[in-house]
Amino acid sequence: MAAAPSVELGLRANWRQFSLLVLINAFVGGMVGIERTVVPLIGSEQFRRASTTLVTSFIVSFGVVKACANLVSGKLADRWGRKRVLVLGWLFGLPVPFMIIAAPSWEWIVAANALLGVSQGFAWSMTVIMKIDLVGPKSRGLAIGLNEFAGYLALGLTALATGYIAASYGLRPAPIYLGVAYALAGTALSILLVRDTRTHVELETERHGAEAPPLRFAEVFALTSFRDRNL
Repeated sequence: MAAAPSVELGLRANWRQFSLLVLINAFVGGMVGIERTVVPLIGSEQFRRASTTLVTSFIVSFGVVKACANLVSGKLADRWGRKRVLVLGWLFGLPVPFMIIAAPSWEWIVAANALLGVSQGFAWSMTVIMKIDLVGPKSRGLAIGLNEFAGYLALGLTALATGYIAASYGLRPAPIYLGVAYALAGTALSILLVRDTRTHVELETERHGAEAPPLRFAEVFALTSFRDRNL
């Protein structure tokens, strides 16, 4: 299937979609920023969790599911399309702030944190992949750099903002309202305005051709884990 004539690679040609994806990834980072400041305090002050239990359950639940989501996101993106996986990531993240606000026990917080891990694994990964698709081979480093900058800047600023809000209005629900806004905005923008970048991939493949046969999952895992020292 030939790429549509109107499709072009490059930041200048795709700056609107690129900027939209930067904004969406900032919302992903902001969701994580809320949890980094407020949620540990909810655990220690409202649910009386000891610090070791708090840190272990909080980090493990997020890290394990995020790692698994990262692992499968690329395969799902090739099979279903980038936009669908991006939207799926936001649908996983949508209930997170509401669960934190309503949580009657620490287990609810851990479950919300796990959902956030899935959400970030899918949504953050897709914003990276889609930006790379848009800009083509010449500007991939810039695409990744801007993506990480936006996400972590939003994470830090949101953590700072929620700290101030919590100091003035309490740990729940006021600081978590930022998360509600991020989740609703990220989901709406992903559904309504983001366009899938599959045609950009087809155009790049058409221009440059396949440089090597596709690798199986086990081969990719071995290559990136221990065979290639640069990776």
